Amino acid sequence: MKSQATMIYCLMLYLATECSHYKSKIYIKAGNKLQSSEGKPKPGKMQEKCHGPCISSSICSQPCAKQFYGEIGFSCNKKKWQKSTETCTSLSVETLFKDPNSEARLSVAAASIPLRVLDFRAPERIESVAQGIRQHCPVDYACIVDVVKASEATSGNIAFIVELLKNISIDLSDNVTREKMKSYSSVANHILDPAALANWAFIPDESASSDLLQAVNLFARQLHIHNEFENIADERFIQTKGFHIHQNTSQGSFNFSVSMSNATEGILGMVEIPRQELWKLRPNASQAISIAFPTLGAILKEAPLQNVSLHRPINGLVLSLALPERVNEILLTFERINRSHSARAQCAGWHSGKRRWDKEACTTVLGSKNKVKCRCNYTNVVTSFSILMSPKSVTDKILEYITCIGLSVSILSLVLCLFIEATVWSRVVVTEIAYMRHVCIVNIAVSLLTANVCFILGSNFNVRAQDHKWCVAVTFFCHFFYLCLFFWMLFKALLITYGILVVFRRMLKSRMMVLGFATGYGCPLVIAVITVAITEPKKGYLRPEACWLNWDNTKALLAFAAPALVIVAVNLVVVLIVAVNTQRPSIGSSKSQDVAIVMRISKNIAILTPLLGLTWGFGIATLIEGTSLMFHIIFALLNAFQGFFILLFGTISDHKIRDALKMKMASLKGKSRAAENASLSPPNGS
Repeated sequence: MKSQATMIYCLMLYLATECSHYKSKIYIKAGNKLQSSEGKPKPGKMQEKCHGPCISSSICSQPCAKQFYGEIGFSCNKKKWQKSTETCTSLSVETLFKDPNSEARLSVAAASIPLRVLDFRAPERIESVAQGIRQHCPVDYACIVDVVKASEATSGNIAFIVELLKNISIDLSDNVTREKMKSYSSVANHILDPAALANWAFIPDESASSDLLQAVNLFARQLHIHNEFENIADERFIQTKGFHIHQNTSQGSFNFSVSMSNATEGILGMVEIPRQELWKLRPNASQAISIAFPTLGAILKEAPLQNVSLHRPINGLVLSLALPERVNEILLTFERINRSHSARAQCAGWHSGKRRWDKEACTTVLGSKNKVKCRCNYTNVVTSFSILMSPKSVTDKILEYITCIGLSVSILSLVLCLFIEATVWSRVVVTEIAYMRHVCIVNIAVSLLTANVCFILGSNFNVRAQDHKWCVAVTFFCHFFYLCLFFWMLFKALLITYGILVVFRRMLKSRMMVLGFATGYGCPLVIAVITVAITEPKKGYLRPEACWLNWDNTKALLAFAAPALVIVAVNLVVVLIVAVNTQRPSIGSSKSQDVAIVMRISKNIAILTPLLGLTWGFGIATLIEGTSLMFHIIFALLNAFQGFFILLFGTISDHKIRDALKMKMASLKGKSRAAENASLSPPNGS
């Protein structure tokens, strides 16, 4: 009995010695595998900075805190020690697969275990991650999740987890199931949390972030889906979705979106496979897999190039795709993170071989304040895509300068136009037709001036934020006053038509005023109110990127474009009618003054109508995808200088107004001379 107790004591001592010896080994990176090595660095208390003098370009290191292995590197910069690298880790292959309750269970039950049952051999040593997973959780890889999620996201632990995921992608990707992908994504999510992103900067291996992306893509490529649609992994900072596609897909294109609804604001990404690409697929169903990373872009480092700065921030999701080999071209829509006017977007694909963003892989199809649409080439080495935030191009700056300068000139021109009309009013409104002509000019100038002011106000509002109601109001008034501009032009044409066809029969001024304001303001008000009443309840009144009428969803912009272009066509017909009828000799000489006024109005319309028609014709052309940049520049020029055109061709070109201005100036000079003479003449009785 005594000898048996002695043997049990020796057994427990042997196990304790072996376990202690086993626990003293740590695992370090060796090539592309996580393997064991003898010995362990002594843990110590971490110090915030190094001691001793800080000399430029000098470096030093300090041990990590307790329970961590590794060291923290510091470099001297501007006479201050600054943290440069960190390898502090608490994870190892051993800790991943260690059962914390195994020793306690053994010590409690050892006394009642017969000697023949006890195994006197040391525990089988786990040499690699693949071996440990095959032994403990080959079905779903779930045995490593809790250990990883419980670890602190230090730089050393992040580097360890990246190597862990790389090893899994290389050694255990032969039969990837939904459960395995969930565990894999949960591990990756732990190091993609925003709270951990700052620690990526201190990982000695600068390619760690690109290694992570490549590992996830490699693993997901081996994933097999069984249903038409599968939401495979729905972690906060990595989402994976799978779909079945085939060449007989009924719709024109295949769309699926990844919205990071759990992120701070929710970022949208959408992938569209064009019909011509679907036709290339085999008759049997193929699968498409998308992986969305909302935070990876902040840490994804590009391989350095000589004399080239590659600091290009990401302004959207990083979307990775696993598509059939025959698919070569895809359309991607990214929602911007930074939506300021200065954040210009550039579509790009991540070249896994070069470890850099390749701008040649994508072209920007359509860009707005909130979203960017890209056409990209999908290849074996370019499977991840995003939008880069780059400085504004010269063309964007040109358009902005044209708009700003043009609007300033336009507003000043309209103010000057109103001032001139007020100055010469009493001298030029000699007949009813002349009176109504100048009423039209004044209201056209007021309408365009107010519309330009509303446009400037609308450019400062955010469509999606708390400014939505203000944006709706500004858009409504922009729409209304731009329509008023055209309807007053229409009334001028109707005024001419009435005068020509009815042989200038007199009409009461009050009746003409009622008809003018009903046409110039009443019709636009009806159209604007109906438009906002129909489209706003469905959230289809505004464009997603600006305070202006929607085009993509509800085509609300047609409520402006259609009336404007119809009025342009009507006015051109009226000009032709005037040109034909004024050649007839039947018009009496007593009406010669009215004939002259009608001719001046016709010339005015003949010049302004094509200008306004061309302006908004180019405006509609800019809505078409792939429109040349020249259309945008021409539209910006014509639109911005409309006020100047009205001043030039509607006011200054009229010789009656010029004569009235000369008379007014002469009158003012005469009064000033009389006042001067009166001041110089001697007082009475001197």
